[in-house]
Order: sequence, then structure tokens, then C-alpha cells
Amino acid sequence: MSPDRFIARKLKFQGKLAAVSIAVSFLVIIVAVAVSSGFRHSVRDGVSTLTGDVRISRSSAVAAEEAPIPVHLASEEAILAFPGVESLRPVAVRAGIVRSGDVIHGVLVKGLPDRPDSSLCVSIPTRLSAITGLKEGNDMTTYFVGEKVRVRKFHVTEVHRDMLEMDDNLVVYANLSDIQRLNGWSGEEASALEVTVAPGSRSNLAVNDLTDLIGMRLLLSGDETEADLVATSSVRSYPQIFDWLDLLDFNVLVILVLMIVVAGFNMVSGLLIVLFRNIATIGTLKTLGMGDRAISRVFLRVAGGVVLKGMAAGNVLGLLFCFFQQATHFLKLDPANYFVSYVPVHVDIPWILAADAVAFVAIMLLLLIPTLFIARVDPAVSVRAE
Repeated sequence: MSPDRFIARKLKFQGKLAAVSIAVSFLVIIVAVAVSSGFRHSVRDGVSTLTGDVRISRSSAVAAEEAPIPVHLASEEAILAFPGVESLRPVAVRAGIVRSGDVIHGVLVKGLPDRPDSSLCVSIPTRLSAITGLKEGNDMTTYFVGEKVRVRKFHVTEVHRDMLEMDDNLVVYANLSDIQRLNGWSGEEASALEVTVAPGSRSNLAVNDLTDLIGMRLLLSGDETEADLVATSSVRSYPQIFDWLDLLDFNVLVILVLMIVVAGFNMVSGLLIVLFRNIATIGTLKTLGMGDRAISRVFLRVAGGVVLKGMAAGNVLGLLFCFFQQATHFLKLDPANYFVSYVPVHVDIPWILAADAVAFVAIMLLLLIPTLFIARVDPAVSVRAE
């Protein structure tokens, strides 16, 4: 065992407030990182469900319900082979008008291929439910205007919350085959194809780059059916949402810096107390021939042990809070302002470990400041005073 490690074990850190500050700071860091990751995952999943991460459709000048695209493209295999692409699904949309009693409201009915319900069953957004009074188990009469008015009586099997419910475009989810028949299409035609990207590849830059790759692939495919198709990124379609997420990440960075500074300076004050109380010990060690750096390592080991214990306690408390919030959703939010109805948390272990590592290194660097005091201790004076 090295001398500095042996001596460090004999010293006690006299700074309970600093230790508590470390634990609280790491608790806040863990919760902030988990909440930021939770918002990013929840919002991106909601946008992906609504529009896909990348949407392939006709140019915006052509109505999707008038000019369908093939369900299977010549470039389908090439698109699925792009890094990060998880799936490609066809969707069909049709604008409609819902009537419930005296209430009339416009909706966008979206047909999905993977809905478990039987024909003419739909899931409606909570806002539409509040406006029309429709609940699970009710029938929803919907009018579709075209060359002639068509009426469909859908059965409401679910009331869901859409990520973009603040828009006037309330989305009702139905079966793909129902909307294909309503539009007069075959099973091989759809309004658009939605590309879903793997969660690990959903950064703004990655989604935009993938959109450009898909658009270029469609342009260069040489297939006439793909000549007027365009790829649209969800990031570019809803910039306000992703700008808000970036701002949230910036706020988390500010919190991280503040917690490191608070914990660091509390540890600095605690370490100074230890140094002042051990001036005679420092003088004795210098008399025995131990250099300033070796003595500094002794006290840094003592302080580092306290930081590690506080970090462990803060991590445990933070993770317990995250798991409790995941299970109960006891902290609620206004979805009109935050897009979700509760505080989402996502325990992203790599990000948490990275935050722990950065915070620990930063605090230990701050602790180098009080160790400069060691060089100013005169062994002759300190030992004589003792």
C-alpha cells in the first residue's frame, strides 16, 4: 500500500454539509438528464407516430387523397438498407367532418396498416372527445366530401392523446383498408409511406441527413412512379418542437454546470476545513520528507472518497425517483405547453455515466485549488505551534 493511501485512510473529512451537497447535486444531475432524455424520447415517438420520422409522398401541390403512391417502391429495399432505418409503412389519409349531435368538427382520418381493431374502428384524440362528447364505445358519424358526399359510421374503441393536439388538425386513427376503400384505391395504393428511424438514430442531424439520402435515392431511381415523390423530414416539418427540445437540452446543460459549481465549492470549503485542522499533520509529513504533491494526493484521496460516496448516494436516490415516476406518473404537466401530460423520464445509462464522469472530474479539478495551501505551510512553524 502506498504511503499517501495509508495516511488518507487515517484522516477524516470534517464536512457533512459538503457531503450532503454532493449527494443532492448528483441527484439533481441524474433527474435532469433522465427528464431531458424522457422528453426527447416521448416527443420524438409522438411525432414519429403522427407523421413518421421521414415521410415519402407526392409533392405538396398534389392532394394525397387524389394521387396515391404505390405501397411498394422500386427503391424500397435500398431505403430499408440505409443506416438507422427501422421500418417503412404505408398510410392513407382523408379529410372528414365529424358530427355528434349539434357539434360539427373537421378531422383528418389516417389509416394505419398495423392497427389491431376490426373494420370501421377508430381511435380519436382527447381534444376531439372533449369537443364532441364522444367516448369509447360510441359510434362516430363522419362525412367525407368529394365528387359526392360519403358517410361512414365508425366505432370509437380508444381515446388517445396526440403529440400535436394543439393544432386544429385533429387526427383520427383508422384501419388502412377502410381509408383505401373510402378513397376508391386498391390494397397496393397509399397516400404516403412513413419511414421509422431507430431510437438511437433520431438526432436532428441524422434524420435530416437520412431524408436527403432518401430524396436523392428517389430522384436517381429512374422509376417513373417515383419521379415526383419527395421525402420530408419531421424535424423540418415541426421546427418549433425540435427547437424546444434543443432549448430543454441547453437548460439541462446549465443545470449540470450549476450543480457541479455548487458541489465543487462546497467540497472546496470542506477540504479547506480539513487542511486547517491538519496543519500540524502537514508539517510533520513535510518534516519526514514527503513532498507537496504527495501530501496533496493524501487530501485529494480523502476528498475523492467523499465525492464518490455522495455521487453513489445521489445516483441511487435519482434512479429511485426516476423509476417511481416511470411507474406512477405522479408529476403531471399541462400538455398544451409541454406536449405530454406528465413528466417523462428515460434512464439512459450511457448519458448518466457520462454526466457522472464529467461532474466527478470537474469537482476534483476544483479541489486542486485548496491544495495550493499545502505549499504555504512551514513545517518548522506548524510543528513548533503544535
